[in-house]
Amino acid sequence: MKNILITGGAGFIGSNLTIKLIEKGYNVTVLDNLSKQIHGENQESTLYNSIKGISTFIQGNVCDKLDWKKAIKGQDAVIHLAAETGTGQSMYEISRYNNVNILGTSHLLDILANEKHRVKKVIIASSRSIYGEGKYFCETDGVVYPNERDTADMAKGNFNPICNKCDRELILKATDENSKIHPSSIYGITKQQQEQMILLIGKTLRIPAVALRYQNVYGPGQSLSNPYTGILSIFSTRILNGNDIDVYEDGAESRDFVFIDDVVDATVLALEKKEANYQIFNVGSGVATTVLQVANTLRELYDSNVGINISRKYRLGDIRHNYADLLKIKNVLGFHPKFNFRTGIAEFVNWVKTQNIQEDKYENSIKELKQKGLIK
Repeated sequence: MKNILITGGAGFIGSNLTIKLIEKGYNVTVLDNLSKQIHGENQESTLYNSIKGISTFIQGNVCDKLDWKKAIKGQDAVIHLAAETGTGQSMYEISRYNNVNILGTSHLLDILANEKHRVKKVIIASSRSIYGEGKYFCETDGVVYPNERDTADMAKGNFNPICNKCDRELILKATDENSKIHPSSIYGITKQQQEQMILLIGKTLRIPAVALRYQNVYGPGQSLSNPYTGILSIFSTRILNGNDIDVYEDGAESRDFVFIDDVVDATVLALEKKEANYQIFNVGSGVATTVLQVANTLRELYDSNVGINISRKYRLGDIRHNYADLLKIKNVLGFHPKFNFRTGIAEFVNWVKTQNIQEDKYENSIKELKQKGLIK
């Protein structure tokens, strides 16, 4: 395989992946709509500028089948990253998320099923959000995948999930690929459907397909102006504007933060190794890091004295915990993350310090979510 199409290739993951593949000798075509939420009003972001001179760039939309036809011509593989992301907005911009993530993907599959092409592999960027709450263990009932948390409990400050059968407290475990799929947001549902469609049609058409369930990706180059996604960027922009950090729940909620270089490496392995064909893999660090740890580490690395307010507010659709079990991707593809959180966040902060301080749009985004009844 020589010619690779990356949808969303001007985005955070896509631009880094484009650069890596070109360094390895691939010809890369990028299909991207240059969303203003990511690339700014003039659409001349650092991410876009990093790939526009080295790749074949097509400004287009995955919701437009003609753009797909133009982009897919002559391609040996498709890495489908283009998507609307983030749980909060997905809960009230439902049509947009469905149109981009599901309809956009269906256009690709229609072309593969009904028209001439030379595509030999498809990789879909899935998400840890399809799991909903992660995997837990109950001392009475064994492995448990808890139901969505009760808003009445959270209003009382009881944020931890409980056993569905006996109401006992649960012990957090790493979430493996065979864990229950029960997304708690429209975003998660659309990613689940993307993954299922691509794996099903890939198998039907005998086109090897791979689903990569990315955890929370971060690192140099991610958007510092998008107030809806990327907790490290949101907190950094707050700190650099001298504004206090607002930590939801009790700050003990955790995520698996995976550095961008590790995500790129995992994606390249999925592209190049036949052992990946028709498989699903978690892509993460394999470590749970709390939101309060993130806030304290960023404040330390920026040498800031802004306040950290544990607000005990909560957002509908959010989960408590989820971190990846990496046993499968390690054994099958030989993937081992190179960056721990402390090393990765230091790289991120050093990069942020070289950037212009962005306008802090966090309060406006929170106001929007409150008006929709999604923050309590």
